[in-house]
Amino acid sequence: MPYTPEQIFDMVADIEKYPEFLPWCTGARIRRREENIIVADLMIGFKMVREKFTSRVELNRPHGINVAYAEGPFRYMDNHWVFKQMDDGGVLIDFYVDFEFHSKMLQKIVGALFNEAVKRMVSAFQRRAALLYGPDGRPPGGRFSKAVVGRQSRGQIF
Repeated sequence: MPYTPEQIFDMVADIEKYPEFLPWCTGARIRRREENIIVADLMIGFKMVREKFTSRVELNRPHGINVAYAEGPFRYMDNHWVFKQMDDGGVLIDFYVDFEFHSKMLQKIVGALFNEAVKRMVSAFQRRAALLYGPDGRPPGGRFSKAVVGRQSRGQIF
């Protein structure tokens, strides 16, 4: 993306703003904030499904964000963001998410929609960055790389 690692880090770390732009995020609450650790609740909703989960978010400004699942509807969840400064002044973002719900029914529903959901979340973060930092930061000739999404896979999404 045509922004700095610091800009993208700040956008991703601003968890309380997620309900304003992130699909299916209906609420966010910070339980505790320490030096580089945030304990946060996110509420997600899709049709008849409403769930809340708690995560421990480790901030390593401006290099990355690691999210450790604490409690909620998942059997496990692993999520991280890595922000790498590019020679052209932009940032390469490595995003990884993997999870499994306790409920087999919920896992089946979400599993069928996983790739589309990730694409929509990626697009939401791209639009948010353009809104916050302007679309004109793209270096001349620069391009967005396509999302590579998949269950238990890592992809450069921006």
